[in-house]
Amino acid sequence: MAAKLVFQPTLTKTDPQQTPVLILGQVKHLTQLKFQTVRCKLEPRVTEETFKVAVSGLHPSPTDSCSLYLNLATVAALPVKCSRHNTSSRAHAITRLVQVASAGNDENIVIVCERNDVYASACAVARAFPLFSKKTSGVADAEAATVSVEFVIVGGNNGRENSHVEGGELTPQEIQALDDAATGIRLAAKIVDAPCSEMNVDHFLQEVQGVGRALNITPTIIRGKELADKGFGGIYGVGKAAVVPPALAVLSHTPQGAQTTVAWVGKGIVYDTGGLSLKGKTAMPGMKRDCGGAAGILGAFYAAVKSNFTQNLHAVFCLAENAVGPNATKPDDIHTLYSGRTVEINNTDAEGRLVLADGVAYAHRDLKADVILDMATLTGAQGVATGKYHAAVLTNSGEWEDLLLQAGQRSGDLVFPIPYCPELHFSEFSSAVADMKNSVADRSNAQSSCAGLFIAAHLGFDFPGNWIHVDMATPVHSGERATGYGVALLTTLFGSYCKQPLLQAIAPELDTATENVAKKPRKK
Repeated sequence: MAAKLVFQPTLTKTDPQQTPVLILGQVKHLTQLKFQTVRCKLEPRVTEETFKVAVSGLHPSPTDSCSLYLNLATVAALPVKCSRHNTSSRAHAITRLVQVASAGNDENIVIVCERNDVYASACAVARAFPLFSKKTSGVADAEAATVSVEFVIVGGNNGRENSHVEGGELTPQEIQALDDAATGIRLAAKIVDAPCSEMNVDHFLQEVQGVGRALNITPTIIRGKELADKGFGGIYGVGKAAVVPPALAVLSHTPQGAQTTVAWVGKGIVYDTGGLSLKGKTAMPGMKRDCGGAAGILGAFYAAVKSNFTQNLHAVFCLAENAVGPNATKPDDIHTLYSGRTVEINNTDAEGRLVLADGVAYAHRDLKADVILDMATLTGAQGVATGKYHAAVLTNSGEWEDLLLQAGQRSGDLVFPIPYCPELHFSEFSSAVADMKNSVADRSNAQSSCAGLFIAAHLGFDFPGNWIHVDMATPVHSGERATGYGVALLTTLFGSYCKQPLLQAIAPELDTATENVAKKPRKK
């Protein structure tokens, strides 16, 4: 049974003999830590001298740990080095250290960090405790372990040194933000980890409806042949061969007084065989993760609305199984997408851009969104371009590109920009018989950028609003486990739209970027 995560505003008294404890942080923060502060987690098993000797002996390269008492009390140091393209929280190291230390029983994790790194650190811990498992434990009716996560806040961004001594604890409202983010991350990871037999379009819709019930929102759902009737040629064309029909689902949060409309559009390919352009036997395993963009958006929508999002927020889920069957789309078929543009299919394995094209066009035409962000496990080339940890960001706005970089560093969901240059790249989709093809002519020419531009083309390159594309094909997982990528990123990016102090404190400033949208004329 999956562990229960509990975030605490202060350190609670526990005995490591009964409840193991991991204390982790950067060496510079651990050396600030007074034994008096963590005494309640270590006594009577660990003395002050033992603790001080252990901390002084930590030499992270990149991490290091020292046992204080058997394997029940441990102090661990995060990496010292942090480049300008990394997160100051060292979030990825936190996840790995917690995974190694966790024994699956009731335990305590104490994170020593600066206040600005609290949110990213909590999200990093959440990633270490996935929900989905089909392992047989052999223990009937075993109770879930409780993992208590507690913070000691140190450092200068509280305005004073050693602020943990002077009451730098988290408020109940801030604890709630951590709970909501962890719930969203673990939900997203569960959806991505589940095989298609347990997470097909029907199951994904149940997850959407479950979030809707939790937030008192009724989703809009368009399914099967109705998609074709209403012009969603991309989603319907990709999913029409599957036993479970495709769907477009929308969750809408529309508070009074909203001035801006934001739409998050997620690629939800619950399984990608490649269609008739069939993937090979080594390329197909893991394609259950192709719904990672939609899963991350579902978790982020839950956390954002729970944090009292003040603007209109729509989550659009483009759900389909790219299956093989008599009704499958064939190369050479031409589909008319929701934008009205025609697409000649030259690769049925380039399907994510088709469903997202319908999703962003719907966000623009029907939802009247000023800011449209799509997130997707779109291209294998993303991993080559920006690596395992950084999603690729493509946007028509230099300001939003900078905002994404800031949000990635502050949230731990890292990003890095790729070239936005439609005048040079979009010709890759040239077709003699339709408005465009769906796959590039030259696969060595900025594949990830080109794939994103295909989506943007269905908004039009003269789209007056801001469009942001996040390709997180590789960061969606670490090893064989999903990361819940996107929840921390989106809640941080749009944190200034939340009535949540913890998010507001780390969110990049959106005012200038959204003001520029308002000044642009919108086409009727």
